[in-house]
Amino acid sequence: MSETILKVANVSKRFGGLQALSEVGIHIERGQVYGLIGPNGAGKTTFFNVLTGLYTPDSGSFELAGKPYTPSAVHEVAKAGIARTFQNIRLFADMTAL
Repeated sequence: MSETILKVANVSKRFGGLQALSEVGIHIERGQVYGLIGPNGAGKTTFFNVLTGLYTPDSGSFELAGKPYTPSAVHEVAKAGIARTFQNIRLFADMTAL
């Protein structure tokens, strides 16, 4: 049986009248490759923002390597071993590919 590295259960996030995440769950196992796909507005970025502590979830639970994990401050998330990058194509507007 594979080891579960990350377990997310019943995570929800609402922005006013918009329900961005509704009881989302996922199990990430050691040695596996995963992808998260969906149309614009499906909640993919919101999910990563909740997982990495940028947004506070309204409900749900997280386990990292079998221990409770609370994605609070971004630096604490990094200490826990979770990292992310941001998609920003305008970081180097004056640089060429060369």
